[in-house]
Amino acid sequence: MNTPLVNNPINKSENPIYILMISLHGLIRGDDMELGRDADTGGQTTYVVELARALALHQEVDKVDLLTRLIDDTSVSDDYAQQNEDLGDGAHIIRLPFGPKRYLRKELLWPHLNQVVDKCLHFLRQQGRLPNLIHTHYADAGYVGQQLSLLLGIPQVHTGHSLGRPKLDRMLASGRKPHTLEKQFNFGRRIGAEEEIIQNASLIITSTQQEIDQQYGLYNNFNHARFRVIPPGTNTSRFSPLMRKAIDPDTKQLVDKYLVKPEKPLIFSISRPDARKNIKGLIEAYGKSPELQKAANLLIVAGAREDIRQLDESEQKVMADLLFDIDRYDLWGKVAIPKFVTQDQVPEFYRLAARRRGVFVNPAFTEPFGLTLIEAAASGLPFVAPDDGGPRDIVSNCQNGLVVNTLESQEIGNALLYVLADRKRWRQFAKNGIAGVWRHYSWAAHVEKYMKEVHRLLRRDQKRLRRQHAIILNAEKSYMPLVKEALISDIDNTLLGDKRALKLLTGWLQSHRTKLAFGIATGRSIESAVAILKKNKVKIPDVLITSVGSEIHYGKKLVPDLGWAAHIRYLWRKDSLAEALAKLPGLTLQAPENQREFKISYIAKPESMPPLNEICEYLQVINYSAARDRVLEQTRL
Repeated sequence: MNTPLVNNPINKSENPIYILMISLHGLIRGDDMELGRDADTGGQTTYVVELARALALHQEVDKVDLLTRLIDDTSVSDDYAQQNEDLGDGAHIIRLPFGPKRYLRKELLWPHLNQVVDKCLHFLRQQGRLPNLIHTHYADAGYVGQQLSLLLGIPQVHTGHSLGRPKLDRMLASGRKPHTLEKQFNFGRRIGAEEEIIQNASLIITSTQQEIDQQYGLYNNFNHARFRVIPPGTNTSRFSPLMRKAIDPDTKQLVDKYLVKPEKPLIFSISRPDARKNIKGLIEAYGKSPELQKAANLLIVAGAREDIRQLDESEQKVMADLLFDIDRYDLWGKVAIPKFVTQDQVPEFYRLAARRRGVFVNPAFTEPFGLTLIEAAASGLPFVAPDDGGPRDIVSNCQNGLVVNTLESQEIGNALLYVLADRKRWRQFAKNGIAGVWRHYSWAAHVEKYMKEVHRLLRRDQKRLRRQHAIILNAEKSYMPLVKEALISDIDNTLLGDKRALKLLTGWLQSHRTKLAFGIATGRSIESAVAILKKNKVKIPDVLITSVGSEIHYGKKLVPDLGWAAHIRYLWRKDSLAEALAKLPGLTLQAPENQREFKISYIAKPESMPPLNEICEYLQVINYSAARDRVLEQTRL
């Protein structure tokens, strides 16, 4: 097990906290992560696992549960079907099933996210403990975490990793069609969720200030006060200088078998085969520079592949262009492109390039942070990277490389030559990088900054920050998931009607609030129910079931049960039902204020209307006819 170097105290503090982390997509496991397998299994999966381990080692953290999706699919490892994976020192991966059993890309998870809320609540009920903090990763988990935060009264910390609005803008600028993008990426749902997260999360953690200003700044609900820059750490037990240790011979052979002169300095690049990673620009920089070809070999790790023809269409194109360009510039014997690389071999590649006095290059068009850059720095390997937010910060802190305009391949080539040309300068870059990572980008440094912000959120004497900060802190927890009994009452002539008895009941409920849930079930609308309760000085209950069971809300914030709404909305055809009932005598629609999304209210005249059994038969015939017409229409299409 690879554990980041964080101080591991023997004794925990008096009241250590419980952190629930949520990261739903990709393939997440504790060891040998399949980074680069697809677009969903990348830096985020490394980040969340290593953060969970590092936080669990802190003396003020009791345990960390990293909640993700359980995947029971023969096309992936059985590891992802384990319900519980121990990461050590109080950290666990908890996998919950939702949606289909098979592996799904993240854009297809949105219809199933309301299930996750219920699964999380059930998990918390089983263990009999609520977390002190919910930390969510990416928009899908952020959506789930927001519901849990509002339901339970627990602060939500969020890390976006990447954002929908800037991604959509870039794709539209490249000429993609809006309706095609929406169908493929579900941008409407994603951006809407991100707006809600920005509005409601207690704290949003970013890697750079640029991410705040230029990416989150595009959102309507943007507010500077919610954000903190805490750069991620790197696992310095994996990514470290070579010292006297020999390079793994299998890893060395994996590279050298491609090269005519393997002893030359090594330019190393690793990324997914994605057009935005600009592998093509790197090959052009190398291929058009005889000086660079003479000075160094090139190692490109572009994901893993058994057969290029089995990759996604976009990845096939990137890999095909890579091979065509190697041939175009006649780079055979100078470029290594391994087919399959294990995670244990990645640190060895950094160290091999450092031993040969090489350089790491990230040629991407844009780089929000650049985790590979601090991995390179920790390994004693200078780098060249995009002149963008993350790399700028890293170069400023570590003084170990150059940032350039990666849209211009010649600038990439010139920068690589500059780093390789002077041995003394190269050694200084290497030393600076190692020291800079320990100072700014170790997990120990990250966790200390993280816990400082957590203390700010959780301090008892700071339940509310200044109003102008507009940061939501839910000071009162809900114990709904932990109670074993519930008392549900109607309002009219049940809860209300005897003032003395009502006072005794509400006092008793308050004294048992951690053991007993109290709820209302009424035909009234939510607005009417809340108004009558406030008029009678009844505290908002834990759950309100209103509009004859068609709507459910929780707690004093009246958080709607979105899962229940989605359940009813499936196949619910309000307009068609109203049209069918309009043909029956004895039924008159009530006033508009009595109509709801999932409820149609009528004034009935029993003497004029058909018997209820005839109405049911009539609606069944109507429903069958409508279903038949839909099938025939689909058949014609």
